[in-house]
Amino acid sequence: QVQLAESGGGLVQAGGSLRLSCAASDRTFRSYPMGWFRQAPGKEREFVAAISWNGGSTHYADSVKGRFTISRDNAENTVYLQMNSLKPEDTAVYYCAATTRGGAYDSGSSPRNIYEYNYWGRGTQVTVSS
Repeated sequence: QVQLAESGGGLVQAGGSLRLSCAASDRTFRSYPMGWFRQAPGKEREFVAAISWNGGSTHYADSVKGRFTISRDNAENTVYLQMNSLKPEDTAVYYCAATTRGGAYDSGSSPRNIYEYNYWGRGTQVTVSS
């Protein structure tokens, strides 16, 4: 059973930083896009950032552009989300996701559509206090 495990969440003051990590249990994901999503209480899960298999393509939600950076280390089967200048509205459970629905080794593929992702982690809580 392939698994994705997030870590790095926590409580931080507004303006602070956190780095989330997502470790994949299987090297299969090295050749596919991965992404981060988040879900705040009472809201739907929303796209945050995505990255192609080799980092050649990235996409960000408008709300996090310029503050968050997604990256990956395929040798470590890990994807990261560096979050700077955090705001209280960034408070949510953050989920790592992977998709194998498209072709492998597509440098231009970094999907934003939640329905394209077929593997999910359990999430890590990020709380930003004002």
